[in-house]
Amino acid sequence: MMNLDSDRKQTGSDDIQLMKFSGASREDEELANTIRKVRRMRIALVILLIAGLLAGWLIGSLLPVPGTESLRRGIRNSQSMNSSDKINAAFDIMENDWFFGSEIEDLDTRLSDQALRGIFANEEDPHTEYMSAEEVLDFRQSIDRNFVGIGVEYIANNGINVVTKVFRDAPADKAGVLPGDMISEIDGVSAEGMTSTEIKERVQGEEGTDVTIRFMRQGEPVDITITRAAISATAYGYILDDNTGYLQLYQFGTSTAEEIDRYLAEFRTAGIRKLVIDLRDNGGGYLDSLAQVASRFLPGGTLVMLQEYSDGTRDSIFTSSGYTQDYDGIVILINENTASASEVFTLAMKEQRDDVTVVGTTSYGKGTVQITRMFTDGSAIKYTTSKWISPNEVWVNGTGIEPDEEVLVPEAASRIYFGMEDEAECRVDQVDEAVADIQIALDYLGYSIDRKDGYFSVKTEEALKQFAADNDLQYDDRLVRDLYEAVISAVIMDWSTTTTHDTQLHKAQEILNG
Repeated sequence: MMNLDSDRKQTGSDDIQLMKFSGASREDEELANTIRKVRRMRIALVILLIAGLLAGWLIGSLLPVPGTESLRRGIRNSQSMNSSDKINAAFDIMENDWFFGSEIEDLDTRLSDQALRGIFANEEDPHTEYMSAEEVLDFRQSIDRNFVGIGVEYIANNGINVVTKVFRDAPADKAGVLPGDMISEIDGVSAEGMTSTEIKERVQGEEGTDVTIRFMRQGEPVDITITRAAISATAYGYILDDNTGYLQLYQFGTSTAEEIDRYLAEFRTAGIRKLVIDLRDNGGGYLDSLAQVASRFLPGGTLVMLQEYSDGTRDSIFTSSGYTQDYDGIVILINENTASASEVFTLAMKEQRDDVTVVGTTSYGKGTVQITRMFTDGSAIKYTTSKWISPNEVWVNGTGIEPDEEVLVPEAASRIYFGMEDEAECRVDQVDEAVADIQIALDYLGYSIDRKDGYFSVKTEEALKQFAADNDLQYDDRLVRDLYEAVISAVIMDWSTTTTHDTQLHKAQEILNG
């Protein structure tokens, strides 16, 4: 550019000299001077215009006074954006021109999180995603089920808070808390009327601190002081009958193998030779944990699964050590929420042992493997790297595992209930989804029902009246929200605290003891 400009100036000078040597008139010289002045003025005007625009831009950016800010906006809004750099252009607009941007704290982080979520959202793979630091923490806690507390599981039902499970070697177990104990007071404060969240907040706390809980046990108060500790509750077990142990795996977390060792040791001491492994609603977990748990039931060096990558290469996952106890039979319970690592475990057990029976309903069907890569701020990308196939090269993705014995649970235990509004009510001869809920629930609870289609029949009313009388509740010729919730709560309480209606577990016992 600089060389071309120099050549043009020299040529203009030669033209003037030529005019002088050729005897040009004075008028011609004046015309040439005028032309030169006009050219200079045009150049000066262009320079001034460009300088003015730049000055307006800079002043409007640094000192957004009304006039310059309007000019700046006009210039920005009229400019086309580079299509090869859409991401940065989008960030620039949202950070500098978006109306609501000034209202959002740490807008840059918000925009980055949203952009990354969009990048990893796709129809082909719902299991690949970006997670913020908070979501990473929640994800890990959901797999490891870890918290600081006393180590119980309970159900809150109509003001009654019943302990349903006490995890082995947890503080509550060491302090003598038993399943069936009812939480009455927490540190001297009555638990009556507390929500499940409120009870949780009072019972959990800092590690090493004490909480004193009054339990009602068979009608008598029992005060127990418990020292809070870090809890990992991914497994639970108990002796089901004289011959059978029951082992429930909620997730395949970091400490799951060590947790189940406590229950398996108890089973060995009791001479248990038959086992139910409950994987219902187990959504999976870590690959390392899966291999460790499988090592408790398969010989050392046994193939658990094959991991296949997009280029066709494979890794083989084996048990690291051998099991320490033989069983005369194992039943694995699965349902539609049994997924991922729990499906791997089910097929490995089914294919590598000859004494395993699978009972329940078809599993979820997740046949892919994800890894999580962390950013320095605690956020992460979880993405699919491969698919897994069973030792016999079965891929369950999208199809799931069909049980050897298909057994459904009662409809009341798996139903999604519609609920009732505060002022809603139903009377005889009306049709309503809430009535169908009640009919299905009352049938589960053992009351005589003639239909389950939502038509409020006389027989339905008789059953509802009987339920109200049995539970000291009022019925005044109509179904209202309070009575509706009492019936549904009775179902939840029964399913959570007894095995009376657990048809899948009953089938497992029948197979093992048959």
